[in-house]
Amino acid sequence: MRQSAVLDQLREQIATIEGSAAPKAVLPFGLESIDARLPGGGLSCAALHELAGSTALADDAAATVFLAGILARTEGPVFWCLRWRDLFAPALDLAGLSPDRVIYVEAGSDVNVLTAMEECLRHSGLGGVVGEVKALSTTASKRLQLAAEKSCVPAFVFRRALPLDAPASGTAAVTRWRLRAHPSEALGIPSLARPRWALALERVRGGEPQLWIVEGCDATGRIALPAELVDRPDRQEAQAAA
Repeated sequence: MRQSAVLDQLREQIATIEGSAAPKAVLPFGLESIDARLPGGGLSCAALHELAGSTALADDAAATVFLAGILARTEGPVFWCLRWRDLFAPALDLAGLSPDRVIYVEAGSDVNVLTAMEECLRHSGLGGVVGEVKALSTTASKRLQLAAEKSCVPAFVFRRALPLDAPASGTAAVTRWRLRAHPSEALGIPSLARPRWALALERVRGGEPQLWIVEGCDATGRIALPAELVDRPDRQEAQAAA
């Protein structure tokens, strides 16, 4: 790490200890049961976040739409760095992330994806930077976290097709999420209900892991709690365990 970066980090740590550090912007979900579990009441906009689905296509698709919904609620261009372009843009649009805001960076390899992410994070005013990778080292995550802190741009590492039993690796990410598809509400008529996901907060700095059953993103990127589970943590836990 360069000397200047070390000094900047030390100054920020001292300011935090002294209580003089400027409050950082957060992006709330608008759901108290989730926001209350996150430092500052939402996703930090100057930090690295990590998320994954699983080897099941439905879980990876849920994670992709969840991420699109978060980015839909930010402002500015979004850089989406990936090895090759296989995203279905209309699905992102349905979650509120307009194709006009997304700039794809087809990098060809994990190393190039991480390099592209770090370069994008040097620029402020972005809505977010996404990188799809198979693996993420602790060193790489630290570099991305520092870059996000400096630019105040939220960064997201999406671990595509990450097995459910993959061992947890060291990471500098402030939060780590896991998305899995969950059975939707039975309507009793031949129609499709709003998708549901099992949303797991596997790691959060200064907090405890949590698990919720949520309804998928609407056209503005907002998730919701199923009506029958609002204010019913006991039923939330039962459904999550099912």
